[in-house]
Amino acid sequence: MNRPVVVGVDGSPSSLVAAEQAARAAIRWSRPLHLVHGYLHPLGYGVPLNPYDLGIPAPTEDAQRMLEQTAGELADRWPGLAVEVRQVAGGPGATLVEESRRAELLVVGSRGLGGFAGLLLGSVSQQVAGHGQCPVLVVRPPEQPIPVEGPVIVGLDGSDPALGAVRYAADEATRRDTGLVLLHVRSDDSDREAPDEVEQGAAGWVDADELLTRAVATVRAEHPDLPVEQRTLRAEKPASALVQASGEATLFVVGSRGRGGFTGLLLGSVSQALVQHSHCPVLVFRPHPDDPS
Repeated sequence: MNRPVVVGVDGSPSSLVAAEQAARAAIRWSRPLHLVHGYLHPLGYGVPLNPYDLGIPAPTEDAQRMLEQTAGELADRWPGLAVEVRQVAGGPGATLVEESRRAELLVVGSRGLGGFAGLLLGSVSQQVAGHGQCPVLVVRPPEQPIPVEGPVIVGLDGSDPALGAVRYAADEATRRDTGLVLLHVRSDDSDREAPDEVEQGAAGWVDADELLTRAVATVRAEHPDLPVEQRTLRAEKPASALVQASGEATLFVVGSRGRGGFTGLLLGSVSQALVQHSHCPVLVFRPHPDDPS
């Protein structure tokens, strides 16, 4: 299945940076690129609850021109890149979650203007990252340059994973021709059995050293030439330690609650702080529904 890389575009500087990163990802993974604009009803609330009153809003010519111009610029920069554009009536969260069901990767900017406004700090980001059916890449604001050097870092929280996020991070590091860092942060009160963020999955809690050992073995078996480093940090505030570590990374990968990810990592305060304050793009890993466990 040739699933596309999908990016939400509304014409804002943030979404245009996201579109560029999505194009780079599409080239790395040899996938087509889809630019999607989720447009709202003129009243600003998406499709009206009673469509018989106001009707389904029509796509706008301005948005179509914006999409086509963006697609043309990306195709000129990367000849051979297959780009499609589409406008979808509906709220941004529902639109992107639905698009993720058929996507290889979903890319979003941290801030927007119209259909994707407030994506990072509001409920839309939680909806997309929490319910997306594929990996979700959150790209930083345009005023904060995206690192082009540095390793890919993947965070491990001590839960018993399917190692999907580690494998994804290793694939990304290989395609980017850089190294991989496996990072675990121990809080000062880490003597308890499991942190609050993984209490629901505590039955799957394993020793962090054992988890790191498993992850390193998996990566080296599948990518024997990939430089791999493992780090264990102790910090009073794990969130701050992860954000600080992101300053040397080209990409930070975290897992999500559910099949194939790191139980509870996405919905906890630590990972949310990373998504909101990271110095580099953050990839929230979630396996595709049709991928094997």
